[in-house]
Amino acid sequence: MDYIWLVPVLPLAGVLINGLIGIRFPKQVIGPIASLAIFGSFVVSLITFFQVLSLPESGRVIEKTFFPWIVAGDFAVTIGFLIDPLSLIMMLTVSGVSFVIHVYSIGYMHEDPGYRRYFVYLNLFVFFMLTLVSANSFLLMFVGWEGVGLCSYLLIGFWYERKAPADAGKKAFIVNRIGDYGFLLAMFLIFVTFGTLNFLPVFKEASRFAPGSLTITVTTLLLFVGACGKSAQLPLYVWLPDAMEGPTPVSALIHAATMVTAGVYMVARCNPLFNLAPVSLEVVAVIGALTAFYAATIGLLQNDIKRVLAYSTISQLGYMFLACGVGAYTAGIFHLMTHAFFKALLFLGAGSVMHAMSGELDMRKMGGLKDKLPKTFATFMIGTLAIAGIFPFAGFFSKDEILWEALQKSPILWVIGAVSAILTAFYMFRAVFMTFYGKPRDHSVHPHESPPSMTTPLIILAVLSVIGGWIGLPVIEGGNRIKEFLAPVIHTEMIHESAGLEMTMMVVSLMIAVLGIVIAYAFYLKNPALPEQLAARFRGVYTLIYNKYYVDELYDALFVQPIKEASNVLWLSFDTKVIDGTVNGAGKMIQGASGIIRKIQTGSLQNYALYILLGVVAIIFALVR
Repeated sequence: MDYIWLVPVLPLAGVLINGLIGIRFPKQVIGPIASLAIFGSFVVSLITFFQVLSLPESGRVIEKTFFPWIVAGDFAVTIGFLIDPLSLIMMLTVSGVSFVIHVYSIGYMHEDPGYRRYFVYLNLFVFFMLTLVSANSFLLMFVGWEGVGLCSYLLIGFWYERKAPADAGKKAFIVNRIGDYGFLLAMFLIFVTFGTLNFLPVFKEASRFAPGSLTITVTTLLLFVGACGKSAQLPLYVWLPDAMEGPTPVSALIHAATMVTAGVYMVARCNPLFNLAPVSLEVVAVIGALTAFYAATIGLLQNDIKRVLAYSTISQLGYMFLACGVGAYTAGIFHLMTHAFFKALLFLGAGSVMHAMSGELDMRKMGGLKDKLPKTFATFMIGTLAIAGIFPFAGFFSKDEILWEALQKSPILWVIGAVSAILTAFYMFRAVFMTFYGKPRDHSVHPHESPPSMTTPLIILAVLSVIGGWIGLPVIEGGNRIKEFLAPVIHTEMIHESAGLEMTMMVVSLMIAVLGIVIAYAFYLKNPALPEQLAARFRGVYTLIYNKYYVDELYDALFVQPIKEASNVLWLSFDTKVIDGTVNGAGKMIQGASGIIRKIQTGSLQNYALYILLGVVAIIFALVR
């Protein structure tokens, strides 16, 4: 455990090696260096995991402090790491999935002229993400939080010479800053209240506050504002769909498996605070449920395969916040982990499809790829079954647990979650049927399977998408290992219900997923004309959802354009006339005075001698008087 600092430092070493001297390396070396750096982090995390697992439950929360960072009077922050079950799950998930995606990227990005820059950015992102999840204080977490925001901007806008990626990068950066403002205010309030920013003292001192305390409620709501920005929840979700402009492995890593889950991790980490703020938990649950449903409805009509997955990510993040909001933090982290497996798989599968279709993203131009891309199809189908919640795939167990916990808190939240689950199964199988079934719609391309460097990561993630949920088997005594493992960190009220009712709800959850698949089959395989008929019949609703409820246009009208217009007015009136006028006026005044003084400087020695003489006479005259 003394070497836990290697977990974030190894990716940083990859950044320095490839960034500073990588220009001298052949392309074949750069990708493996970056990948090995991440693999080293995974190995150290895995060894630490087994060390912690061997300890008794009471000794599984360990803080490793390495050196003072900021010391100013009463304000003192150290560089240190918090080793506990929650941080270890995140470290293993981040480093493990990142390694697989790095390997995939070696083949996917091989022909890109920015190959070295890509791996430098990717390693830098993993460094900041691992810093975020292993930090022992809010401030160090915030360094990682801002770092992944910076790397997100760099990776989304990786192809900066094109307008769309450049604009998408700026949009992600700005929207995230709105959420970060809430996080900053929360940190200020935490320091004023507790006198420290270290997690363990803050959580220990929080117990002296009564449930519903105004201070704790305001603090947790501000923290949730930050989480909404980073994890793309209503109303700050608008950056995530546009983030698909980046390379597909970036979408898989940052916007499916790691960065967007940072907000969920932060809420789970702060569970001692949120448990004291019932109002905040209700807000988290409602926002999560509404986001899950809202994003799922938009996903129904998207034709860009990556945008379908983007809205799916927003919806699944809503599920995670729904779990946290009903106090089931373990279920939220469980779904975070399984989601990392199957969503990374789906994004990389989409990248394999794009590779086969010469970069095409529109599913309406695909079709009939099942036989041409057998490995991609098989793995993509596994990911789809997992996210739809089909037994025994990973998503079934985590999503079922969330719905079960939501039902015990509020039947209304369960209904919203259940309807969202039907929609999820529908739009994901819609994507499968449009992409892999039927007849080819574009005969100008000749699809071919991706190379082993791309299909091997798909197979690894597919295996994890099958078995990843088994550690959370419900009902069976001692089966839910993840809940037991997280018990020292996540303190929730245990609700005991009959095993029969829980089994019944598992069957209901499965039936819900099957219903969505059956509807998708009826619409896109059995009767392909049906979607167009319904679109014509409900033209208004169809247009509203197809245009994503016009939220981007609304934000543009309410915020973007007024700010631009106000900026132009200030530029032309205040900046040009007042600021520039003051500076230019001062310059002209000095220039005029200089012109007068310049006339004295004639260059004539006799004049200078005369001036000296007059000066001496004036001094003598002054002294005599």
